[in-house]
Amino acid sequence: MVSYAIVQASGKQFWVEEKRFYDLDKLPLNKGEVFKLNNILLINKNNSVQIGTPYLDKNFVIEAIVLRHVSGPKTRIYKMRSKKKTRKTFGNRPKLTRVLIDTIVNKTQVGSTCYIS
Repeated sequence: MVSYAIVQASGKQFWVEEKRFYDLDKLPLNKGEVFKLNNILLINKNNSVQIGTPYLDKNFVIEAIVLRHVSGPKTRIYKMRSKKKTRKTFGNRPKLTRVLIDTIVNKTQVGSTCYIS
């Protein structure tokens, strides 16, 4: 069974799996940067489901890598007022950031941290 998580990012909820890429709204990060998603709503790992109340940010973290910045599909809007000879066409291409989900890590299973002073 593939482990997956449901995360909240860019105002939307995404079903994410390890080693797959997803398009989020444009993030102010450069290509190749690593960042963490901490708004995790649900995790299914090794057939054990954990649901957050509302988030699982204390126990889990998802590491992602920025692959590139892309433009989304073009949306065309056409407005017309009948019998007035008024027509208006405009459109939009959303700016997106393609990210690769690297790992879904349980913080409690990570090795111990050593602080040297």
